Amino acid sequence: MKTIDVCLTPELLHLHNIENSIVVVVDIFRATSCMTTAFANGVGSIIPVATIDECVAYQQQGYLAAAERDGKTPEGFDFDNSPFSYMVDKVKDATICVTTTNGTLAITKSKSAVKVMVGSFLNLGALATYLKDQQYDVLILCAGWKGKPNLEDTLFAGALVERLKEEFMIEEDSALMALRQYQNAKDDLLSYVASSSHVRRLQRLGIQKDIAYCLQHDLYDVLPVLRGNALVNM
Repeated sequence: MKTIDVCLTPELLHLHNIENSIVVVVDIFRATSCMTTAFANGVGSIIPVATIDECVAYQQQGYLAAAERDGKTPEGFDFDNSPFSYMVDKVKDATICVTTTNGTLAITKSKSAVKVMVGSFLNLGALATYLKDQQYDVLILCAGWKGKPNLEDTLFAGALVERLKEEFMIEEDSALMALRQYQNAKDDLLSYVASSSHVRRLQRLGIQKDIAYCLQHDLYDVLPVLRGNALVNM
């Protein structure tokens, strides 16, 4: 039977064999939520890169560019790391190069997988429906925060495990832990994450509306997948 597993941080990815797996990368606050929103608003493709320098190089070639470090946007980029910044006409059919503290790094580390997809609560239902029919194992890779696990990504992992547990076998405790945590939290996710480290970090930046938005389930029927060096909407 197919298996579903959870990697709580990219620092643990080397413990997993991903060559026969679909890897779902999640960075709820806020990279993969931004990417999902961008595709819902018609972006053509997104090029995820690990470093600011790579992103600047694409920008110098004429691409739109977005960057985030420590929750903040460096000077000179076209978009910040808020999903609301992608709800504009200029994203339609555009290619945007993106670098973030955690999310894009997790994507670049996953390239040896059968397929790399982007997950968020916003496209949870579409993702679960697609994965149910796939023949490969699934690994949910939580971007975490600078190598450490975080609460919101783990909760998403639990939500996806809950939706797939009839079709996939849970073998490892990380998936079981994520599932149980989500089941405890799902009736009020906003309150459950209120004291988490990343929420406190974001609240200091005055972007509470991003937090509430990113925890909404099943807003968009989009499936971002990595093709070559770019994410496209499958």
